[in-house]
Amino acid sequence: MQAITIFCTLIILVPNCIIANDEPVDPPRNPCANWMGGAPGYPGHNGLPGRDGRDGNNGEKGERGEPGVQGQKGDTGAEGPKGSQGFPGPQGPPGVKGDSTPLHRSAFSMGLGSKSSVLGNVPIRFTKAFYNEQRHYDETTGKFRCVIPGLYQFSYHLTVYMKDVKVGLYRNNTPIMLTFDQYQTNNVDQASGSVLLHLMAGDEIWLQIYGEENVAGIYGDNINDSTFSGILLYPDKE
Repeated sequence: MQAITIFCTLIILVPNCIIANDEPVDPPRNPCANWMGGAPGYPGHNGLPGRDGRDGNNGEKGERGEPGVQGQKGDTGAEGPKGSQGFPGPQGPPGVKGDSTPLHRSAFSMGLGSKSSVLGNVPIRFTKAFYNEQRHYDETTGKFRCVIPGLYQFSYHLTVYMKDVKVGLYRNNTPIMLTFDQYQTNNVDQASGSVLLHLMAGDEIWLQIYGEENVAGIYGDNINDSTFSGILLYPDKE
């Protein structure tokens, strides 16, 4: 009995020693397997990792498709809310200087001088010039001739000595206004008047004694003077 046990042990150990150094194979049938379990085998090794696959080549480019049909224009949307006011922009360059408006002037202020004549029914000639730069008043005729159409103001102040005086302001042979001064007990009196007139070019304005008689009572000296003046206030628009 002891001999049989030793024999079986040798049969089991010898194949296992050979198998440990070689490729694993199916173990041979052991006549003693049914009698006792065999020794456990060694664990197997992990296999080598597989090789990565290579990227394939790009396929051929496909044909370009036909352009799509443009869609219909949509309806206009509702107006959006008003935005906040922006900052003021920079100041622009100065503009080109325009032509200046022509300055229209027409004025005169005359007084009685040593060569002045005061006769009835003819224009009074004022020969002492206080201002007559435009020469629109003619001292030889005693008349102002309108050159610039517009609104004018005319005024006169006459010193009267010991006589009744009735003086008229005429436009083109028509009296526009009359001033009457009746002599009183004083030696010296005055007759004056003022009026606004719209004149056209060519109109004439003058002062004239209303009556036929010679009126030497209107005079001027170093203390008192008799004056006739006119000035353009507003020229007509061109």
